Amino acid sequence: METGSPRSELKITSWTILLFSLLFFSSISSTEAYDSLDPNGNITIKWDIMQWTPDGYVAVVTMYNFQQYRHIQAPGWTLGWKWAKKEVIWSMVGAQTTEQGDCSKFKGNIPHCCKRDPTVVDLLPGTPYNMQIANCCKGGVINSWVQDPSNAASAFQVSVGVAGTTNKTVRVPKNFTLNAPGPGYTCGQATIVKPTKFITQDGRRTTQALMTWNVTCTYSQFLSQKTPTCCVSLSSFYNETIVDCPTCACGCQNNITQPGSCVEGDSPYLASVVNGPGKKSFTPLVQCTSHMCPIRVHWHVKLNYKEYWRIKISITNFNYRMNYTQWNLVVQHPNLDNVTQIFSFNYKSLTPYSATINDTAMLWGVKYYNDLLMEAGPLGNVQSEILFRKDMSTFTFEKGWAFPRRIYFNGDNCVMPPPDAYPWLPNASPSLTASLIPPLMVFCAVLAYLLGYLY
Repeated sequence: METGSPRSELKITSWTILLFSLLFFSSISSTEAYDSLDPNGNITIKWDIMQWTPDGYVAVVTMYNFQQYRHIQAPGWTLGWKWAKKEVIWSMVGAQTTEQGDCSKFKGNIPHCCKRDPTVVDLLPGTPYNMQIANCCKGGVINSWVQDPSNAASAFQVSVGVAGTTNKTVRVPKNFTLNAPGPGYTCGQATIVKPTKFITQDGRRTTQALMTWNVTCTYSQFLSQKTPTCCVSLSSFYNETIVDCPTCACGCQNNITQPGSCVEGDSPYLASVVNGPGKKSFTPLVQCTSHMCPIRVHWHVKLNYKEYWRIKISITNFNYRMNYTQWNLVVQHPNLDNVTQIFSFNYKSLTPYSATINDTAMLWGVKYYNDLLMEAGPLGNVQSEILFRKDMSTFTFEKGWAFPRRIYFNGDNCVMPPPDAYPWLPNASPSLTASLIPPLMVFCAVLAYLLGYLY
C-alpha cells in the first residue's frame, strides 16, 4: 500500500481521533477528582497501637477531617478494610461493626467480629459512658476543620486478636474504604509512620504509641454522585429579568416512570410521604421544580452606592428529608478582596492559588441563629447580605461582572446559569456616575431660571 493512499490517511486519522478522545476524557475525570479550591484537603485515618495483648493489640483509630469546607454529614461515615492475616475484633469502644460474621470456631469468649473485611460505623449520641471514648458517638458526623475544629475528628478503640504482638509481627490492614455517607472517597495504602506522641493534661509528660500507621482518603464529587446537588439563580436591581437555575440542572421530573421522585409543595399527600414509614430515609425527596435540585443559591445585586455596592444571598432547601446542619458556601468573585461588611453570616477568606489572589470566600451560618438550614418548607431558607467597597480600577456592572464565577454548597460545585443568560445592563443605561447627578441638577435649575428671566 502506498504511503500517501487515502486508506492510510484514514487509518492515521482514526488513530489520532481515538488517542485525542482518550486524552480528553481522562483529563475530564482527573479534573473532576481534583478540588482546586482545597488542593490539600483530605480525611486522614490514624491507627495508633496503644497496648499489646496476649494475642494482639489494642488500638485507637482516629479520623481527622483536614478539608476546609467539606463535612461528613448524616447518616455519617462507614469505614472498612481487609485484614492482612486472620485477625478478629474482640471488642470495640465508641464504634461497632455492622456484621459479626462467622465466629463458630471460637469457644467460650466470642469475638465482636470475625469477618475478614469488617465494616465499622460510629455509635449514636446518647451512648452510655462506659461505651464511649473521646471524639466518638456523633453518629458518624465530622465537621470541617475551618468551620468547626472542635468537631473535626472522630475516634474509636478496637481490640484486635489473632494478630502479631510486636511491631515486627503486626501486619497492616489493606483495601481501606470510606463512605461518607455514600461513595466519593478513595483511600490509599496504609503507611507506617513515626509513633504518635501524646502530652498529658498537665503538660509535664509525653507518651507515645507503640506503632502508628496512616491512611489518606481524598474526595471526588464525580465519584460521589452522578448528578449535581445544587444550582445558582441570579437577579439584579438594574434588570427585571430573574435568571432561574438551568432546567434539569439536578435531573428532570420523572413522576410518570418513577412515582414519588418529587413532591408538589401543595400536594395533599406531602405530609404522609414526609412523615410516613420512610421519614428516616436520607434519600433526597425534593420539591418538584424545573431544576430538581435539593439546594438553590440565589445571588441578587441589590444596591449601588457611590463607593460601595451590596448583594443579597439566599439559600433555599427543597429537600423534604434533610436538615443541613453546619452548612457552608464557598464563593468565587473578583471583588471579595474588598468585603466591607457581612450581615448574619460568618466569613473566612480562602487563598487556594496564592497569598496575593483573594477572590475566594467561605461563608457559613452564625451558631444558634442560622447555622441550621431546615428541610423544605416555610423555614427552609437562610439569607444574608454583603457590602463591598468599589475598586474603581476594576469595578463594573457590565458583562456579568457583579455575579459569582463559581459557588459551592457543602463542598459540592453548584450548577451556574450560562453566561449569556446573566442579567445585563440596559442598552440605554446612563453613563453618568451618582456623584455627577446633583451638580447637573443644580446647573439645569440655574439655566432654567436664567432663560425664564431673559425671555
